[in-house]
Amino acid sequence: MAFDGLFLTCVRQELEEKLLQTRVDKIYQPSREEIILSLRGRSGGYKLLLSASANGARAHLTTVAVENPKVPPMFCMLLRKHLSAGRLVAVRQLNADRVLFLDFETINELGDREIMTLAAEFMGRHSNLMLLHEDGRIVDAIKRITDEISSVRQVLPGMAYRLPPSQDKLNPLTATREEAKARFAAERNQSFSKAILNVYEGLSPVIAREAAFVATGGLDLYKNEVSDYRMNRLFDYLDGIRNRIETNTQHYCTLSENGRLKDFTFVPIEQYGSYLTQETYPTASELLDHFFAARDSAERMKQRSHDLLKLLVNTSDRVRRKLAIQQEELAQSVDREPLRMQGDLLNANLYRMEKGMRTVTVENFYEPDCAPITIALDVRLTPSQNAQKYYTEYRKAKTAEEKLRTLIAQGEEELVYLDSVFDALTRATGEADLLEIRRELAEQGYLKMQRGKQKQLKQQPPMKFLSSDGFTILCGRNNRQNDQLTLKTAHNYDLWLHTQKIAGSHVIVVADGKEIPDRTIEEAAIIAAYHSHGRDSSQVPVDYTRVKFVKKPNGAKPGMVIFTNYQTAYVTPDPQLVERLEQAAKEVL
Repeated sequence: MAFDGLFLTCVRQELEEKLLQTRVDKIYQPSREEIILSLRGRSGGYKLLLSASANGARAHLTTVAVENPKVPPMFCMLLRKHLSAGRLVAVRQLNADRVLFLDFETINELGDREIMTLAAEFMGRHSNLMLLHEDGRIVDAIKRITDEISSVRQVLPGMAYRLPPSQDKLNPLTATREEAKARFAAERNQSFSKAILNVYEGLSPVIAREAAFVATGGLDLYKNEVSDYRMNRLFDYLDGIRNRIETNTQHYCTLSENGRLKDFTFVPIEQYGSYLTQETYPTASELLDHFFAARDSAERMKQRSHDLLKLLVNTSDRVRRKLAIQQEELAQSVDREPLRMQGDLLNANLYRMEKGMRTVTVENFYEPDCAPITIALDVRLTPSQNAQKYYTEYRKAKTAEEKLRTLIAQGEEELVYLDSVFDALTRATGEADLLEIRRELAEQGYLKMQRGKQKQLKQQPPMKFLSSDGFTILCGRNNRQNDQLTLKTAHNYDLWLHTQKIAGSHVIVVADGKEIPDRTIEEAAIIAAYHSHGRDSSQVPVDYTRVKFVKKPNGAKPGMVIFTNYQTAYVTPDPQLVERLEQAAKEVL
């Protein structure tokens, strides 16, 4: 991602403009590596998000409503102790590097004024957030780094804060052309874009490639192949970036492929041509808020649902191992006819057998053309008992086949159910959804609910959409809600949809006594495909039928139904269509 030093410079400008002299109102830590500072000033309130996650480290203002954990983590409590009511007096950046310092004027326990600094380093997996005393000592960090983790730089309470190791690169906002030419001359011969990355700090790979693209006219050149004219075009391009930042005329845009966000930047991008589409935003914060909103929500839910994910994975693995053993035993029990045949042959040849014999060779009257057959005997049993032993093993195998087929069917149904719970868990959007899934698993005996007073969370209603033809479409969030929606809420002549042999939500099109047009059926099928395991696939099969043809077998697990008189539509999930239909339903409300 392109949250490089120059993009951080743009964010710093925005923070200086809007946040200086604001006071810290509230502090939250919605996930393990994320802090949100609620600040208030004369111009109103703002929420500043600081993330130290490996794949989304950044800082920006946010308007996204985030659900916070019931118990604040320790680092959050520490920040509340030291920064609450503190006034933001400075926003500083380390040259053009990805290091930001937020200085707060606070009152300590003795009533003295002091400056506390929140240091934010946005460096991939080495990202971190640290609270510093004004003497430079570390109070604590969101990620403590011991000597076992890094021998280069430890981050622990009480230690002196040290800047990240310098890469000795040029600042593109201040370096002269002569300095840059000398650095390029010292670089080894490599692709021009990589040489640009090695010479300048604060540039992401996408910006370096764009600079090389503009300078060379789209040619893929090595450093030694770049003429003075093209080198000067590079410097002109960097001067243009510098001018954009100084005059606050950045071009904030996201880059997407078929509706899927790929990258973002603060300058126009030409290297991809029409392959990637660009969408512009007025500010850096609005761009970042949009780009990371869905990903952050999924990451937070992944952290909060880690125990449930582990339970489902372990349970599924256990059921699969049990099924493999049962299927092997079934294969053995199916091949049982030789046992009955050997019992018959022994019964027909009792006169030729004596107790204590280990084997007996007899003619096989089942296959007269074959050679005589040798049958193993138990020396402890009489001839008649040996024959009965084979009959007993035959009957056991027959009974085992019946039982195993039932157990295997139950195991396969359990895997389908666990897959449906996993699917609902991956689409959970808040604590209420997680609590509903926990309750469902507890009811089915997979989980023990904690005793004592539980936090009461309002149950989320089914997701609601409005088709292009004006029909209401409802979509369940989990298995319990699927049952409620299909078996209680829907009417006989409403339309029911579900992905074929793929875990997903039940979808209902409310008919209201009208004939449902094909366009609405197709849109409902796309919604069903999008809210299923097939979300990232194409040509997903979706079965649909009237609700009156959908039944729930006695004893079936939540969300499990059978249906008849159905048809199948093949659709490709479309996130933009789903979002548009959901927004249309909200506007009607």
